[in-house]
Amino acid sequence: MEKILVTGGTGYIGSHTVVELISAGYTVEILDNLCNSKESVLDKIFEITGVKPKFHKIDLLDFGALSNIFREGNFDCVLHFAGLKAVAESIAEPIMYYENNIGGTLNLLKCMKENNVNRIVFSSSATVYGDAGNGACHEDLPAGHGITNPYGRTKYMIEEILKDVSVSNPEFSATILRYFNPIGAHSSGLIGEDPNGIPNNLMPVIMRVATGEIDELSVYGNDYPTADGSCIRDYIHVVDLARGHVAALAKMRPGVKIYNLGTGRGTSVLEMVSAFERASGRKLPYKVAPRRAGDLAEVYADPSLAWQELGWKASMSIDDAMRDTLHYLELCV
Repeated sequence: MEKILVTGGTGYIGSHTVVELISAGYTVEILDNLCNSKESVLDKIFEITGVKPKFHKIDLLDFGALSNIFREGNFDCVLHFAGLKAVAESIAEPIMYYENNIGGTLNLLKCMKENNVNRIVFSSSATVYGDAGNGACHEDLPAGHGITNPYGRTKYMIEEILKDVSVSNPEFSATILRYFNPIGAHSSGLIGEDPNGIPNNLMPVIMRVATGEIDELSVYGNDYPTADGSCIRDYIHVVDLARGHVAALAKMRPGVKIYNLGTGRGTSVLEMVSAFERASGRKLPYKVAPRRAGDLAEVYADPSLAWQELGWKASMSIDDAMRDTLHYLELCV
């Protein structure tokens, strides 16, 4: 079976994807600098799968160390998750984000070229749709316009770099997966989302309110043109998302392919609050705060292309994600 290098493989999405890759029979090595994850995740992966992947604690900006890994690795494909991802931090520290996300990816692509590794699956984001992504997002929407933060722009720029590399090398295969809003945890409760610092996304904020680390959830706006007035997003269970990577890997062909990974259904912030209350049996304190600049009323995926070409679709519900996240909190946080 093929040997896969997973960058950022101890992170939230990366670790769940490693579990699914191992379960599918792939040999996996992980590269991570642990800036937003913990090495103990490797033990959790072993507990779930019975396999502890070889681990390289390096930064993608360390070209020498990266070159050594590639010379010894004999990899068939790279799954590229590694990158800084906090929107607010990217606005405050744009140089750091451009250097890390784009510079690290360029180093990775150089090493791939030097070692004749011609296949990469890239962890992108629905943020590349910018202000075009209002309502249902499909892959032929224009990307790159109206992106409101450096994080999102780095994702778009890397997509463009991959397209250029593909033009230069007819053997090069790049699958770009545009995520919507990953939530949930592995059903074992052993791995889940545990971001360092102050979380930016809705689900970890809900969970920190649940554990008392944050007093209450701020619902940014209740006067949007939606059924309950709160913003609607497409929340996908992280295990469904991880399985999407395995499906993409199995169908790779030369050239660049882009797929949305989402459920195709929108869920409002207040519906997420209700889902937490159903799963936990307790109330979640929240307050309505002013709208945030740049927030769109409703954004969700059109994932039909992934079903047509990869045979993949999301199968798990918001209630599943809440149940699994609560299990993770009980065991690990």
